[in-house]
Amino acid sequence: MYRISYLLFLFFILTGRLKSQILPSEGSKLNYRLIGFSFPETGSQVNNYTIEIAAGDYYSEDSFKKNVIKKLPVKQNKIIAEVPSFGRQYTWRAVTANNPESRKSEFHHFSTSMVPEVDTNIARLRIITPAEKYKDGYVFLDGNKALYDMNGHPVWYLPDIEGPIDYRKLRDLKISPFGTITFLNENRQAYEINYNGDILWKGPNTGKISRDNTESYHHEFTRLSNGHYMVLGSKDSIVTTKSAEDSNSKRMEITTFGTVIEYDEKGKVIWSWRVADYLFSGDVIYRRIPGSKNIFDTHQNAFYFDEKNKAVYVCFRDISRIAKIKYPEGTVISTYGEIFKPGHWEVGNPFFCHQHSPRISQKGYLYMYNNGCDMGTPPRVEIFQENPAENGGLKKTWEYYCDIDGMNDPRPKVFWLGTGGNVVELPDNSMFVCMGSQFSKVFIVNMDKKILWSAASEKWNAGNNKWECIPQYRASMITTRKEMEQLIWNAEMKKGN
Repeated sequence: MYRISYLLFLFFILTGRLKSQILPSEGSKLNYRLIGFSFPETGSQVNNYTIEIAAGDYYSEDSFKKNVIKKLPVKQNKIIAEVPSFGRQYTWRAVTANNPESRKSEFHHFSTSMVPEVDTNIARLRIITPAEKYKDGYVFLDGNKALYDMNGHPVWYLPDIEGPIDYRKLRDLKISPFGTITFLNENRQAYEINYNGDILWKGPNTGKISRDNTESYHHEFTRLSNGHYMVLGSKDSIVTTKSAEDSNSKRMEITTFGTVIEYDEKGKVIWSWRVADYLFSGDVIYRRIPGSKNIFDTHQNAFYFDEKNKAVYVCFRDISRIAKIKYPEGTVISTYGEIFKPGHWEVGNPFFCHQHSPRISQKGYLYMYNNGCDMGTPPRVEIFQENPAENGGLKKTWEYYCDIDGMNDPRPKVFWLGTGGNVVELPDNSMFVCMGSQFSKVFIVNMDKKILWSAASEKWNAGNNKWECIPQYRASMITTRKEMEQLIWNAEMKKGN
């Protein structure tokens, strides 16, 4: 009796393990077309297989064979392959190469779901300049909730996470160093998910740092190389402000200040920094637009953690300033931007204005997307050398003026891109740029200022019978096949793995 029970136990264990090796699992509804197929090995002597994929839902040999769309040879028991369409059902099986008739697996079934964001009759990424490099790359677009290949074809979309996601308020959709995806949603919550859309980590949002009911995460969320998470938060405070015209004049105001929070994998706060502590001890109390109140909502819109040199850069859009913070001490060691004085007000500085996305390059330079303050002036990608001997501590070494060439719907007719945009250096030192705001253009430009790829994200307006821009806040890239493979094979990763 014991032997029978033990054998049954082994049977169910082995059956479960074999089924877990079959991906996509039976009846899966996938939010992607680029798929990791895997199956149990059939024997140590077999090292050649064929994956057969048919368009449709089939259970008989004849109907399956008539509708096979792909036969893919593979030397291992797994392969990454692309199916043609979203919103379709598919059937597949594995066949051994040494004896195809006797070593066919059973039929497996899955489907790809369809949402408007990947319906190419509704939304598209139109290629302006075909890729010269990074042809195997992929592009995340916040405004589309989707991942595209370099030919403009959608291959993945962000499924609803704990309720529908408003694409207009989605922020910072990107891959992490661990083959996962991070982003912020309209509820000011931070998420890490796998390729399937399963939640792996969620910001605690306890209000421990804001001393409120929530941390109000916003703008930027990043998983660091040490496995920790860093995110921007907000804190409302009652403050006493001074008039720019009369330093003796004071008033009480409620205003919003930013925070930077670092968590470990369990959600414990490891480090934090409060903007208010910095602002109250500095010159920003003197900034005032005539006829208006003092501007304390500096609009903290980005951070970058230079893990190698232990420095955190915090970006303030509305005062055109970047603060460099020594980590973990929290002391400000450099300030780039305007310095305000009693009785004076300015917008902009000699270096940048309404800037977004400051980062440190592979060569150690500070670079950013400079929106600019002058109406009609194109935004710029700029690189600076941090140099204390220079006026303001920066020396410009490179810049590129963005344009809207190739766009069907270039509105507004003049440049003013104060809300959005970002830039990311690629492995060959080229720059991947998202123009953001009202414009939807993304492109790659090299250091010789040659465009290596460009595209525009658009949606179909049936009422006006034309394609129009899909505004983007940020965009990001997957540049290597290795990164994409890691993301795909991590599709089954679960919380706590």
